[in-house]
Amino acid sequence: MTVELAFDDRGSGPPLVVLHGLFGAKRNWATIAKALAPRHRVLTVDLRNHGASPWDAVHDYPALAGDVARFIHTHVGGPAAVLGHSMGGKAAMVLALEEPDLVERLIVVDIAPAPSRTTLIDALQAMKNVPLATCTRRTEAETALAESIPDPAVRAFLVQNVTTGPNGLAWAVNLEALERNFPAIVGFPDVAAGRTFTGPTLFVVGERSDYVRPEHHAVIRRLFPAATIEVVAGAGHWVHAEAPDAFLAVLSGFL
Repeated sequence: MTVELAFDDRGSGPPLVVLHGLFGAKRNWATIAKALAPRHRVLTVDLRNHGASPWDAVHDYPALAGDVARFIHTHVGGPAAVLGHSMGGKAAMVLALEEPDLVERLIVVDIAPAPSRTTLIDALQAMKNVPLATCTRRTEAETALAESIPDPAVRAFLVQNVTTGPNGLAWAVNLEALERNFPAIVGFPDVAAGRTFTGPTLFVVGERSDYVRPEHHAVIRRLFPAATIEVVAGAGHWVHAEAPDAFLAVLSGFL
């Protein structure tokens, strides 16, 4: 079953659909969307189990890609450029491989079509351990994460998912579903023999990240034969946030 995704719609011109990563949301891409809006219609979405989009027990890449396919049919009505970061990048790749007529061109940000090495399961478990019921402010939740997550930038990113509801503070991400489906999230589904996406494809890689490694290049070339790989100097996994000007230069040239 697909779900109807929450989204923001900015600008006019050729459509670009943007898919965030794990624990992210459409708001994380607002700066990039604003910069692109003079020349593109930028639709940033909240993927299922994130942000303002519905929760569902299933969280794997066929389901995520199905949601985005429904979104493009409903809100674009034809093919769009699709950009995805990390988890969103895997969803975008699956969409391009399964429904290539919906993807005019593909941008994958710092992720490979392969299982990922990540410590984000530790972040998920730390989030579950935060006593939100006794917190009254987001800063208290951030303090509660400090022992498990020493990096203040990562903590600040995670607590953006704290929302205020009728019963106080709550997580805007479905931690139970994400934990249950974590093997699927860090994995990548099997691709049918001979299936490829032949449209224009760009992989943007952070120089300091190890999510896309040299051993991944062969599978990238096999599944996406028109792919080019651009490395952004000095950037880590969150390329768009760590080096926005360089990221925009690469992205704008490709678009």
